[in-house]
Amino acid sequence: MLSVNGVTQSYGGKVLFDNVTESFSPGKRYGLTGPNGAGKSTFMKFLAGIEDPMKGSVSRPKKTSFLRQDHYRFDEVKVLDTVLMGNAPLWEAMQAKNKLLAKMEAGGELTDDEGMQLGEIEGVVGEEDGYTAEADAAVLLDGLGIKTEQHGLLMKQMSGGLKLRVLLAQALFGKPQCLLLDEPTNHLDLDSIHWLEDFLTDFEGVLVVISHDKHFLNAVTTHIADIDYEQIIVYTGNYDDMVLQKVQIRGRLEQENQDKQKKVSQLKEFIARFGAGTRSAQATSRRKEIEKLELNQLKRSNIARPFIKFELGEKPSGKHVLRVENLSKSFVEKGKPDIVICKNLFLNIMRGDKVAIIGPSGIGKTTLLRLIRNEVSKDEGEIAWGHEVRVGYFAQDHREGIPHGVQLWHWLQGFDEKATREDVRGLLGRMLFTGEEGEKMTDVLSGGETARLLFSKLMLLKNNVLIFDEPTNHLDLESISALRDAIVKFEGTVIFVTHDRDLVSDAATRIIAMSAHGIDDFNGPYKEFREKVGEVRLDR
Repeated sequence: MLSVNGVTQSYGGKVLFDNVTESFSPGKRYGLTGPNGAGKSTFMKFLAGIEDPMKGSVSRPKKTSFLRQDHYRFDEVKVLDTVLMGNAPLWEAMQAKNKLLAKMEAGGELTDDEGMQLGEIEGVVGEEDGYTAEADAAVLLDGLGIKTEQHGLLMKQMSGGLKLRVLLAQALFGKPQCLLLDEPTNHLDLDSIHWLEDFLTDFEGVLVVISHDKHFLNAVTTHIADIDYEQIIVYTGNYDDMVLQKVQIRGRLEQENQDKQKKVSQLKEFIARFGAGTRSAQATSRRKEIEKLELNQLKRSNIARPFIKFELGEKPSGKHVLRVENLSKSFVEKGKPDIVICKNLFLNIMRGDKVAIIGPSGIGKTTLLRLIRNEVSKDEGEIAWGHEVRVGYFAQDHREGIPHGVQLWHWLQGFDEKATREDVRGLLGRMLFTGEEGEKMTDVLSGGETARLLFSKLMLLKNNVLIFDEPTNHLDLESISALRDAIVKFEGTVIFVTHDRDLVSDAATRIIAMSAHGIDDFNGPYKEFREKVGEVRLDR
């Protein structure tokens, strides 16, 4: 059992949690939800014991595993060993065993105490499934897209995205009683997310997971612990179930308040008419009735949804937006196989297409975007943009192109000289930068705020072609939903790279799937694409 008792936390006068008491039971899988800034990661650190709350306490199972986000802690450790370290008792036993065996191999004899210690160690190794540990760790790594030949590499030889996959495997390893995962789908391709969903639905301990992937939450969770109204309220069901229950409960309370207020008005009217006459006794009774009609205390929700709407400028693009002919690009490293991004690729993207580029991490999706934007030199082929095409670009590195030390409204106004300060501030307000928020400096923005600022820029420029590279990174669920709706309703052309299945499923009219076998250009929605390829992994 994982439980919190009377947990209270605030920062800078803002209350995140107020006297929260809640229990999380084995066999149940909890999604921890709430908007950016609600305190999800802070609460998760309390659960993991990494930080302590201002008030209150947390009780957790002995074998609690937490997904670490420290890229460099294990740099000098091999990939497979990093996973094995996820089971601390087993790892310590294996290290002690290896030390004693090394002494024996060097010709030394074990003392009686060391002999007894070796026997105890063998017991721990057996209890913790140590004899199959390396094979079990390898299965986890394979499921998360870490190839067998990479298992013996040092962590420092892995890219940042692959390091996070190894750390996820570390958290999953060793059969923990309690598993705490903060954004586990970051840097996972769609097929690895499918694998993780299957793994977690079979998990028998306590699972608490933070994710901005609604599809993932719906597939994995049995309960939602939602941070709102300075409380954590647990709802039965997945994310969609929670949203429905939350709306219904709030709506019922608001309706009850309206009914009470109407009743109070009627009673006050009666008192005003008859309070001093022959019916004064009845008026007194009405006063007592008013005292009993207490309104429900409805704290203000901290959930807010930005208003994202991409509009076309005065001139739409021509019918043919982008033509790619015989495009090839490879990277050559001495002593290694060539990295092929594309070979003899032909594409013809038409006005109004919503093109999703999908595939495993590291396959070259971002490089393909940079190729068609002429940011990377091609080996051969032709790339031609159509008539009157004006391209807006959202980079995966959200900070790209944003200077430090500039006020938000001032930076935005530089993209449209005709826009007044009031126009820009109004736009920022729709993107949740209200009041003094619009005076913020660009270098103090969070990841989610930076993304919303870039959406503001695209809304201001009114390009007729939009290119997005992982736009949902750092966004909360409300912002992702708003972005998805905006892309669906946009009358221009969109090309986007994402691992968000709902965005692909709802917005894409065409799929470009990149894999080790080449590039598949499928003219149709994601559902039809999945029906065509089945569950075949794109990187196999």
